[in-house]
Amino acid sequence: MHPFLSGLIERISAGSQWNSEQILREEIFSIERLEQHAQSLAAAQPVTRQPGFRRSLGSRLRSNEKVLLAAYRSIAHAVDEGRSITPAAEWVLDNYHVVEEQIREIREDLPGGFYRQLPKLAEGPFAGFPRVFGIAWAYVAHTDSRFEPESLRRFVRAYQSVQPLTIGELWAVAITLRVVLVENLRRVAQRIVISRAARQEADAIADRLLGVNGQAVDPRALDAWKRRAGALTPAFAVQLVQRLRDQDPKVTPALVWLDEELRAQHLDTDRVVRDEHQRQGASNVTVRNIITSMRLMTDVDWAEFFESVSLVDEALNSASHFATMDFATRNLYRNAIEKLGRGAPLSELEIARRVLDLANSAPDERQSDPGFYLLAEGRTHLERLIGYRARLRDLPKRISFTVGAADYIAAISFSGALLLAVPLALMQQAGIHGAML
Repeated sequence: MHPFLSGLIERISAGSQWNSEQILREEIFSIERLEQHAQSLAAAQPVTRQPGFRRSLGSRLRSNEKVLLAAYRSIAHAVDEGRSITPAAEWVLDNYHVVEEQIREIREDLPGGFYRQLPKLAEGPFAGFPRVFGIAWAYVAHTDSRFEPESLRRFVRAYQSVQPLTIGELWAVAITLRVVLVENLRRVAQRIVISRAARQEADAIADRLLGVNGQAVDPRALDAWKRRAGALTPAFAVQLVQRLRDQDPKVTPALVWLDEELRAQHLDTDRVVRDEHQRQGASNVTVRNIITSMRLMTDVDWAEFFESVSLVDEALNSASHFATMDFATRNLYRNAIEKLGRGAPLSELEIARRVLDLANSAPDERQSDPGFYLLAEGRTHLERLIGYRARLRDLPKRISFTVGAADYIAAISFSGALLLAVPLALMQQAGIHGAML
């Protein structure tokens, strides 16, 4: 789909989280409360295999990249002009290369069909999105974007104490967490740029009201702004108050108007100033956490993380020599279980347990290895046992899995005979016989 069309669908889709620019920040949980939240989340998130319309995370990533680049350029331009910027803006400016690296890694590791085979949420604000996306979103929201490997490990394990995740979902945790962090940084960066523009506009009006910084006194400067701009934002109000407070009485009408506007919104000047400073402080912390988390995620051994939270690995470790195998072999076993899970009514964990039951009751040592049923002759028996039904797209692979060298030779000979039969018949019809062939 064309990026413009996918973006348009994304904007008009009902209930889409992309329609909000609210910073992803909820009540900050302790690790124990975070585990409780994971369990309640697992109980409240039904999944479906028929998700219908799926919103594109790839198109949102492209949009985030554009917004973040524009924010970076806007902040850099303000610095070039000698304007002051907030600590949050400084974090974005000084660490934009980290953000670029994260977006590049996401793009490389996020092929078009990355999320296609993952379970999707059936309802709620993330309906149609992969379940792992909702998990990453909740983790980021309740940690204020502060990633710690141990807290994430405990969060995922707590979730699985209620609802096991698939192998694919566990591998997707890292890249999905990166996607959500970039999304949150986009929202904070947009607020930084919008608030800075509002403060700059308030400064321009204050300069004209006061007749400073090379501006002639213009008592009606605020009137022109009211006709043009309309809505009063906190950042604009706070900057104007700070510039006009304790100034010449001739600017009092502007302050009177400002007080009246705030009262109409059930606010007062002191509260608006306090709230705006708190928002700035919170944004500073969130941006710092996002950048620090991005740096830390680059250093994490995600294969080790996966194996520490995988319930399939835990089951295989408990009743076989799985843990003593090298990583590549363990991954072959996991891939086999994952593929079986796509065509069977059982979960991957249930399939792993069936494999272990077969291995533990096997008559000889060779058949006591789970690999005998996952990768070798015992595969057909296992498939019948779990009710596996192969998908059409998997049939060529299954043929290559079941046939041997003699079958290949026979198939090649048969195909060659078919290819030669037609031209030979045509040549005979044309009168070409015997040695001429």
